[in-house]
Amino acid sequence: MKDIIEKIKDMAKKEINEASNIKVLEELRVKYLGKKGEITQKLKELSAVSAEFKPILGKLLNDVKRDIEELLAFQMETVRNLAMKEELEREKIDITIPGKRHVVGARHPLNIITNEIVRVFSSMGFSVVAGPEIEWEKYNFDMLNMPKNHPARDESDTFFISDELALRTQTSSVQARYMETHKPPIRIVSPGRVYRIDEIDATHSPMFHQIEGLIVEQGINMGHLKHTLDAFAKAFYGNETKTRFRPHHFQFTEPSAEMDMSCFNCGGAGCRVCKNEGWIELLGCGMVHPKVLDMCGINANEYTGFAFGMGLDRAAMQKFAINNLKLFFENDVRFLKQF
Repeated sequence: MKDIIEKIKDMAKKEINEASNIKVLEELRVKYLGKKGEITQKLKELSAVSAEFKPILGKLLNDVKRDIEELLAFQMETVRNLAMKEELEREKIDITIPGKRHVVGARHPLNIITNEIVRVFSSMGFSVVAGPEIEWEKYNFDMLNMPKNHPARDESDTFFISDELALRTQTSSVQARYMETHKPPIRIVSPGRVYRIDEIDATHSPMFHQIEGLIVEQGINMGHLKHTLDAFAKAFYGNETKTRFRPHHFQFTEPSAEMDMSCFNCGGAGCRVCKNEGWIELLGCGMVHPKVLDMCGINANEYTGFAFGMGLDRAAMQKFAINNLKLFFENDVRFLKQF
């Protein structure tokens, strides 16, 4: 039996030393040391050996078992280190190869314009507020003095979600919400996305951007409106900018006006930008209609105010000489990186 044990030991050492992966080593462990392994079987056979030789063979088997365990542990560690070395070689980074260039983006022109306009009005004491883009008819139309038969409430002009919900057609809805929950004095601007059913072309889109402004205090009049908007135009477009106001009609203001500014390109002399008129339409404005104040819970006999609104897309196109509105939404890096 001693010769058989020595033979098992020699065979185990040979197979373990030749093993090149963890799976084979595990199979060899089971083969020699498992419940049905060769060393385990020989230990069981000791019960049939005479008492004279049992201690000698028992010691020999335990020594062989210990040697195989140590050899297995050593070989497993060797195989693991070799595998890790090979993996590191495969994943080695050649630091001499030029790295991939990470393209850094730029602010979107609409964000640039929005931030600049907000900065100007913030310097005048206006706060910035926001509202939902999915809006109730109550705030989008009713509280802005728009009757049920107003063209803007037609399904051919507005994206209705239900009988009472629609994608807001103007950021004026934020003014109604704010006046309903805040008492004067009020001085806010509200930039954001708005939606109207429209064909897509170089100057029109079903989604575009607006900024609305509102002041409600005691003693506010048309002079305050004109001075505020004139100061804005000079701060935003330059001190040489001139403004003029033309009568207009909006449901939520009375009187209403549209404000033009002298062409920033030609200074009023006439060019292709202003279509040789010398003036560019900038925004709509007016004194807040007394009905709007009353519906929002503000006493129109005690307070007055003015409101204004302008298209941010149009302002950006004018500021950066962009001739196609669609460029804002195409996400073309060649266009955006210019800003």
